[in-house]
Amino acid sequence: MHKTLAFALALVACGSAFAQGVVKVDPKLGAYKQVPGVNGTLNSIGSDSLNNLMTYWVEAFRKQYPNVKIQVEGKGSSTAPPALIEGTAQLGPMSREMKGEEIDKFEKKYGYKPTRIAVAIDTLAVFVHRNNPIKSMSLKEVDGVFSKTRKSGSREIKTWGELGMKGEFAAKPISAYGRNSASGTYGYFKEHALKKGDFKDTIKEQPGSSSVVQSVGTDKFAIGYSGIGYKTSNVRAVPLADDGRYNGQAFEPTYENALNGKYPMARQLYIYVNKNPRKPIDPLTQQFLTFVLSHQGQEIVVKDGYYPMPANMQQAELKKLK
Repeated sequence: MHKTLAFALALVACGSAFAQGVVKVDPKLGAYKQVPGVNGTLNSIGSDSLNNLMTYWVEAFRKQYPNVKIQVEGKGSSTAPPALIEGTAQLGPMSREMKGEEIDKFEKKYGYKPTRIAVAIDTLAVFVHRNNPIKSMSLKEVDGVFSKTRKSGSREIKTWGELGMKGEFAAKPISAYGRNSASGTYGYFKEHALKKGDFKDTIKEQPGSSSVVQSVGTDKFAIGYSGIGYKTSNVRAVPLADDGRYNGQAFEPTYENALNGKYPMARQLYIYVNKNPRKPIDPLTQQFLTFVLSHQGQEIVVKDGYYPMPANMQQAELKKLK
């Protein structure tokens, strides 16, 4: 989990952020105000997890500026750095942080590092079919289900019975779904759930997050991982326990548990941009990202099933655009 998430709870009014379990946008976030002279074209290439969000943001932004054109392509976070380096995209949505070698390639060409803007909060969820009664899993058990190297020290887990399930589930093999290697969600899950281990060869890799969730939703004995924004009524997110923390207690992937650090796979979602620190960022990119971080933009985050940025985190990101 990104360390700033753990600090956010102490700085946010809990009641306004998640009163009675309902996620609300921080009222301290200001409304977006139109400015003159905004026009042009932007390309967005990157994360599939952010694909729907980017599309909704673009639709809402273009209502403010009808002459602006923004194209969105979401094939995976690993496609963002090359597109920013080559200049084929001005916006690089990513569901993970850039790797050191990706930053190095960018810096080698431009002489400075790319600018990372956090735009939303996600809890990477482990989904099961809605009729699967499993109560919780530890990260060690998740590793045992998905990994062939099991760097957590877990035993190999092949059946639901090995997770303590009874009745019709006991002898059933676990059918596991995941993302392909271009995905930032794949990379994040590999690092945090598998301790940088290797996936089993039997994992059914899907091209997008929605495909993972749809597959799990039609297979009673399936399991898969995806950002919380792709949750449907056919699946259920399993509460997860981080081995060795909170006495092994499992936590739901809620907004509150993302902010207070209890859910073990909370993360921020990013848009990377090419901003020369010695020059102002171009007005169109600046205004689009300002809109994304505004009250209207963060309301779209909530509607898409992700979690909004608290005001203190939003202010820190806005400063990067100046």
